[in-house]
Amino acid sequence: MGSARKAALGALEKYRREGAFSEAALAVQLDAERLTGRDRAFATALVMGTLQNLLYLDYIIDCFSSTKSRKMQPKVLDILRVSALQIIKMDRVPPSAAVNEGVKLCKKSGCGHAAGLVNAVLRRIAERADSLPEPTGTAAERLSVKYSHPLWLTRLYISELGESAAEVLMASQNAAPSVAMQVNTARTTAEALRAALAAAGAEVWADDNLANCLYTPSAGPVTAAAEFARGDFYIQDSAARLAVMAAEPKRGMKILDACAAPGGKSFAAALMAENAAEIISCDISAKKLPRIAEGAARLGLDCISVRQADAAAFNPEWEGQFDIVLADVPCSGLGVIRKKPEIRYKDPAGFAALPQMQLNILRNVSRYVKAGGTLLYSTCTVRREENGGVIEAFLAENPRFAPREFDISGVYRSANGQLSLWPHIHGTDGFFIAKLVRERA
Repeated sequence: MGSARKAALGALEKYRREGAFSEAALAVQLDAERLTGRDRAFATALVMGTLQNLLYLDYIIDCFSSTKSRKMQPKVLDILRVSALQIIKMDRVPPSAAVNEGVKLCKKSGCGHAAGLVNAVLRRIAERADSLPEPTGTAAERLSVKYSHPLWLTRLYISELGESAAEVLMASQNAAPSVAMQVNTARTTAEALRAALAAAGAEVWADDNLANCLYTPSAGPVTAAAEFARGDFYIQDSAARLAVMAAEPKRGMKILDACAAPGGKSFAAALMAENAAEIISCDISAKKLPRIAEGAARLGLDCISVRQADAAAFNPEWEGQFDIVLADVPCSGLGVIRKKPEIRYKDPAGFAALPQMQLNILRNVSRYVKAGGTLLYSTCTVRREENGGVIEAFLAENPRFAPREFDISGVYRSANGQLSLWPHIHGTDGFFIAKLVRERA
């Protein structure tokens, strides 16, 4: 497992230096180290676990080190974090092995001068592993450290949910999420797909509240299966599919997916419309379009065409032309922290301009909705400013549009045409859905 630890350290360094997403940084290191099987899974667990517990690990390190974490060489601190994680959170790794491998990693990574420090700190942590110090301070400060969510984000959760529910949410975002698979109903059934994947050795279970949706612990085994290659399913979080279901695509409709990459909403709309709608799937980035086109081809959904388009720039050819416009706008991404733990460490100052950008997109694409048509707004964030705040601002200046209630499976019910999904309640990404209807021309 030495190479797995080296790969994890390299991925954390790439994230720290370049701001690379953990998934992308890790993929590079896994391939560089040629890891497979258990070593690959172990390296992944080290990276994800370290990012999920970053603030807590630093707190524990500071409790047992005379040199505080903020003054340490970054690579040395990463080695301590990865090693402390194994001692505190990984039952299958003997503490002595975590200590020894941490010291070895220090020497192999050009940080031999800090081997003594690493050894001493890790041994102290291992000795107290069953009685580690508890974070102190206000409720928000304690939860922030315990679950490694920045204080501003912890306060946001408490203000929205209350202290107890906020803690449940934060704990859920540090747990490994299941992978949602949406069944291609044009080619198979949920029962047949589940049986086929299970026969191939994959662990698969159904969603009790959402038909034609299956779950599995990890994407690797199922995306390597023949059923994926032949287009029997695609990977998409249930929240995103629920947004499309709220819009109610049907045969013969003309549908615009204005911010489509990587294409899941277009695929969901095509399947709901039985591959008999006209769906234009757009993205501002030309580099992302081939992935959408390839996904549609794999699934056999020939009603989808792809185009490069800026959702904030008006296209007069599209004015009043669409029965449904899907606007899954760029956002802060706070709803996908359980899958991308590093998002929690973003500087919130960078979110200030998002609501105005989102409102500009909504204003523009609303012009493409025909009378009686549906405008579906969604985000993968939980910030009120980017969700209900944008809808309120839009409706205040657009009296032609009105909220439309929706109820999916008797489980997902809107209030004033809006629905917020939470990981700890719904088992989905954090997500916001708003359904608006253009009542007149």
